[in-house]
Amino acid sequence: MVFTRLIIVSCLLVASAPVARAQVAGIGPAPKPAGAILVASFNIQVFGESKMAKQHVVEVLARVVRQFDIVAIQEVRAKSDEIIPSFVRAVNADGSRYHWVIGPRQGRTVSKEQYAFIYDTTRIEVDPASVGVVPDPQNRLHRPPMHARFRTRITPAEMAFTFWLVDIHTDPDEVPQELDALAGVFQGMQAARPDEDDVILLGDLNAGPPEFKAFQRIPGVAWAIAGVTTNTRRTKTYDNLVFARPPRANTSAAGECSTCRPRSACRSSTRSRSRITIPCGPRSIPPRSGGRACHRWRAPPPRSSGNDSYSRPPPTPENAFSMPTSTAARGDRIVSA
Repeated sequence: MVFTRLIIVSCLLVASAPVARAQVAGIGPAPKPAGAILVASFNIQVFGESKMAKQHVVEVLARVVRQFDIVAIQEVRAKSDEIIPSFVRAVNADGSRYHWVIGPRQGRTVSKEQYAFIYDTTRIEVDPASVGVVPDPQNRLHRPPMHARFRTRITPAEMAFTFWLVDIHTDPDEVPQELDALAGVFQGMQAARPDEDDVILLGDLNAGPPEFKAFQRIPGVAWAIAGVTTNTRRTKTYDNLVFARPPRANTSAAGECSTCRPRSACRSSTRSRSRITIPCGPRSIPPRSGGRACHRWRAPPPRSSGNDSYSRPPPTPENAFSMPTSTAARGDRIVSA
């Protein structure tokens, strides 16, 4: 009997430089729970050359990333294409084995941003053919979200949990319109391929649960963060992770499933003092109606499918984190490191 729990967290970090240095000193790769995958969203405000030039800031950020199996990053804003590769090298300075995928620069103004996923290759692998940006032909989103499909490595491949991550940073001036569009994105990703309807839309939504009316219209939808502030001023719940609850099953304890079968997921979320526990059950793929929203936001079909489409980076750290010399390295399109 195999199951996977997803612990999903929105990151907020306030730490002084001396404390951060003390935390990092002498610390190796942190142990992670054997039966759970830790997924986080982190808006590293204006993440570029300025932050990377401050060693104590980099140490703090690296320390945060090492706590999780996958971190969805928002607001990479730099002319250089070395920000994420350099940062991942810092994350791996303690012997960790993280890797990265980064999207193209996006935005309607001269200030462009990139999304990125940083993931622990010892516990997670990515389908390179699944990485892309959600089509937005009607230009409803300032920065259309980036998507990628992942698979856990904590169980045998034939029993592993697979799921989409959809990384988003909404425009604070267009929140209602963008949330409405993102509800369509969520449903489109659920229907993007017949063998996958597990979707987590995560990022800086610039909105809290009271504004999630569009998401509430999706059957079974839930979110990880409620009643807890996520901005540095501790005044707003801007960051969140939206997902669909799996069918109910008997539970033996909070967050623990007694009747889970392969490809099921026990999901729970933790952040600060709040905890939300969602019971799980056997995976099912309900029929999709294929409404207009689904067609509008349908993700492009992957070029490959099946277990062999997943890949891990080369074993040599230096090779794994060198940037390619193609046009993709200049941020023109998706880069899978």
